[in-house]
Amino acid sequence: MAGLPGLGGASLSWPLSVSLDQLLTAILILAVGIVAALLVRGRVYIYLSKRTSRDISVAISRILFYTILFLAGVAALAQLGIDVSVFLVAGGIVGIALGIASQTVASNLIAGVFLYLERPFKVGDPVIVGSIGGVVYDISILSSKILKWDGVMARIPNEALFKSNVDVLNKSLARRVEYRIPVKETSDYSKAAEIALNAIQEEPLALAEPEPQVFVDNISERGAEIVIRFWAPSDQWFNAKLKC
Repeated sequence: MAGLPGLGGASLSWPLSVSLDQLLTAILILAVGIVAALLVRGRVYIYLSKRTSRDISVAISRILFYTILFLAGVAALAQLGIDVSVFLVAGGIVGIALGIASQTVASNLIAGVFLYLERPFKVGDPVIVGSIGGVVYDISILSSKILKWDGVMARIPNEALFKSNVDVLNKSLARRVEYRIPVKETSDYSKAAEIALNAIQEEPLALAEPEPQVFVDNISERGAEIVIRFWAPSDQWFNAKLKC
């Protein structure tokens, strides 16, 4: 094939001999790849956006989009007679390097996807994760944020969150409140327990079912403890706890 005219009268040589059929086939492969990439990106985004967050939907749909474009480009170059092994090897090396460098990012991303699919909690839920207690403030693609009881924002990587035991404090309709009142050894334990039970029965936040429990525990020569247990609505648990 003749050289192509370049700047200053120079010419650029084209080392490949490409027929018109090969060129048209390569263009067709590239066009089909672009259309397929656009369709897959759109369908995947619509599907995931109904089930996960926008961050995850955009990330996964973009990864699929560029992967399909890359494969279509390699196929088109191969149709033109270009040795694409160098692209595949380079892509493999880059993939390995990125995989090693981004293991933590990938694990957090995967954990974030599972958290969205499982949905053990949502934004606004009060939770306890290990030694961290607070309200879920944000669930993003790589990490989640918890606004602790003292107002401090805690960021927890999704992988650590996924592996941790998480107590969600408002999943049940009612939660139990327990309170222990120390009494001296000279006190009438039965009378003290009766007074405590009457007080709980008059408390508007204490549910009648399950029935409140009051009993004496840890009796010793120094005294004992009156144990009070009753159930309160989950959304009123803190108020009920503060009243005790």
